[in-house]
Amino acid sequence: MDDEEPQHDRLRQIKGCLLGGAVGDALGAPVEFMRWREIESCYGQAGLTEYPGPKGYVTDDTQMMLFTAEGLLRAAVRYAAKGICHAPSVVHHALLRWLITQGEMPKCEVGRDGWLIGKRRLFSRRAPGNTCLSALRAVEHFGQTASNNSKGCGAVMRSAPCAFFGSPFNLAVETAQLTHGHPAGYLSAGLFADILARLLPATMDLEAATRLSLETHVDTQGIEAVTPAIERVLDLHRHGVMPDPTGIANLGGGWVGEEALAIGLWCALAARDFAHGVIMAVNHDGDSDSTGLIAGHLLGLIHGPKSIPATWIKRLDLRDIVEQVATDLERVPRLYDGEDGPYDDEIWTRYPGW
Repeated sequence: MDDEEPQHDRLRQIKGCLLGGAVGDALGAPVEFMRWREIESCYGQAGLTEYPGPKGYVTDDTQMMLFTAEGLLRAAVRYAAKGICHAPSVVHHALLRWLITQGEMPKCEVGRDGWLIGKRRLFSRRAPGNTCLSALRAVEHFGQTASNNSKGCGAVMRSAPCAFFGSPFNLAVETAQLTHGHPAGYLSAGLFADILARLLPATMDLEAATRLSLETHVDTQGIEAVTPAIERVLDLHRHGVMPDPTGIANLGGGWVGEEALAIGLWCALAARDFAHGVIMAVNHDGDSDSTGLIAGHLLGLIHGPKSIPATWIKRLDLRDIVEQVATDLERVPRLYDGEDGPYDDEIWTRYPGW
């Protein structure tokens, strides 16, 4: 991250969101499959509070978030240049490029243009979720929704970039349905993106944004699969109950969408600062990298990139790629007018509109 704080408030929030999510993912990754008792035994009563190695390595969560962002940016370029676009189909195409980075060949023909797939460091298998893999392996055409009944958290963890475009709830839901067929899987993604969007700009606090999001989408079919978990953590927060490994285990651990969102949200609501919230979010029995990512996205957006401990940023895997995507999420929609084609050759080369 540049030493100088970005002056543009929206850019500052987007950078904080993406870097915060990646840091939370990297901190939680080493303990993702450990029970709290094992974590405590290895790292002490405070749990894991620092990357255990020289670098913080992100997982499939951040990888898929980056490819989701790439798809959304390409969809924005296409719409501006062509006047027509089905954004979920373009995101689908991008997620299939991610599948290629995992050493697998999609059924349908996938373009390998654009800049992101050219980053060889992304060609690394970081414990990808079975639901995402199986759904993407089955794709026969872009925009094909998943036929499974999965409510795993694999759609929530990649949905943050949807917050920076119009209709974030609908956009996140539709892109989540590409891999997850259960309402708790795709509506959790929608609520997460919607909550993030309500924090842009910073005119309301996280609790108010969450309550407003629930009120707005209360009549959405299937939302009852998600809202009880969110309402429960709002109630816990209202009564001053702090997240701890036992309380998080009582929510279910975060392996499915509504649980991951609830845990990340609870830790962000209760946090004294960025580090405090993310450390709470990763130290438990469950899906530590995904809950750390969700808390990190929220806290990074709220407090900005300077709130993230410098040592975590400096040692973050893929840091430069995350920062570039964050910059493009602010820059491309703002600069690309599309009236006479692409704003400039650089944007079209990085995010070709097809």
